[in-house]
Amino acid sequence: MVGALAGVAGVFGSLIGSFLNVVIFRLPAGRSIVAPPSACGSCGARIRPWDNVPVVSWLLLRGRCRDCAAGISVRYPLVELGTALFFGVVAWWLLSGVVSTSSSTGSATAGVAATLVAFLYLAAVSVALAMIDLDTHTLPNRIVLPAYPVAAVLLTGGALLAGTPERLLTALAGGAALFGLYLLLALIYPGGMGLGDVKLAGLLGLYLGWLGWAPLAVGAFSAFLLGGVFSLVLVITRRANRKSGIPFGPWMLAGAWLGIFGGETIATWYLSLFGLA
Repeated sequence: MVGALAGVAGVFGSLIGSFLNVVIFRLPAGRSIVAPPSACGSCGARIRPWDNVPVVSWLLLRGRCRDCAAGISVRYPLVELGTALFFGVVAWWLLSGVVSTSSSTGSATAGVAATLVAFLYLAAVSVALAMIDLDTHTLPNRIVLPAYPVAAVLLTGGALLAGTPERLLTALAGGAALFGLYLLLALIYPGGMGLGDVKLAGLLGLYLGWLGWAPLAVGAFSAFLLGGVFSLVLVITRRANRKSGIPFGPWMLAGAWLGIFGGETIATWYLSLFGLA
C-alpha cells in the first residue's frame, strides 16, 4: 500500500516538476509563470499538449523541438524525473511511519495527509529554489515568503489533527532559532550570507523543529558541513577561490532534508560515540 501511494506521489511529482521548469526559467526574469503557454525557445512554436508529457515527451522527441529540431536541454526531463523521485521518497518516508500518529482515527489520518502535503510542498519549493539559486545566486521572495503561511497552516493542521500539538512549539522555536542564527551571520559577514538565506533558514527551521530537536540540530549543522566541503573541493580543484561567490541555498536545503530523513538516526549515532545514547 505504501509503495503504491509513493508511486502515485511520484507520478504527481513529475507533473509538478514540469511546472517547476517554468517557474525556474520565468520567475527570476520577472515573467508570468501562467501565461503565455510554453513555447520553443528557438522558433517560438507553442508546445503541444502531447509533447509536454514529463520525461516521456523529451525521450520520444529525442531532445529536439518537433517544429525546428532545435535541441531541448536535458535539464528539463532531469528536473521532472528528480521531482518525481523526490516526491516518491517523501511519501514513502512519511507513510512508512517516520512521522507517527497517536491513533488510527479519522482525524489522525487527516493529520498524516496534511503533513504529507506540507512536506511535498517543501520538496517542490526546494527544487525550485535550489535551481534558481544555482542559476542566479538569489532565493526569490515570491517563493520563500508565501511558503511561510502555507507551512504554518499545513503543519498546524498536521499536528492538531494527529494529536501532537507540542510539535508546534518546537516548530516555532526551530524557525526562530535558525532565522536568528542566519541573521546574526549576515550581520557579521554580509558578503558571505544574504537575506535570502536568512528568510529560507526560518522556513527550514519550522519544518525541522516540527520534527524535533534532533532533526533540527542535524539539519542546521549539515548545511554548513556540506557547503563547506563543496567549497573546499572547488578551491582545491581551482574552480573557485576564497573570494568566489558560491550559492549557499542548495546546501541549506540539502542539509535540511538530511535532517528530515535521517536526523534522529544521525543524532543517535553521534551521541553514541560519546556514550550519551
